[in-house]
Amino acid sequence: MLKRIVGTLVYPPHLRRTGLIALAVGTWLTVVNQGDLIWSGRFQPTMWPKVLLNYLTPFVVANLGLLSSAGKQP
Repeated sequence: MLKRIVGTLVYPPHLRRTGLIALAVGTWLTVVNQGDLIWSGRFQPTMWPKVLLNYLTPFVVANLGLLSSAGKQP
């Protein structure tokens, strides 16, 4: 079962789609949440984990959605 899950997640069309979702949503979240600090030059290195989570969260959510619908396809 784990092999099937990993195979679904790393299948290039799926990975491309979830990666694009993470890129778009992560960028939006970063602009909304840290944009003022970035543009004012007050961005601190300690903020990188937050930025990383801005991208990781939609990537995980998109993959969970993909997995939840994978079992329902004919």
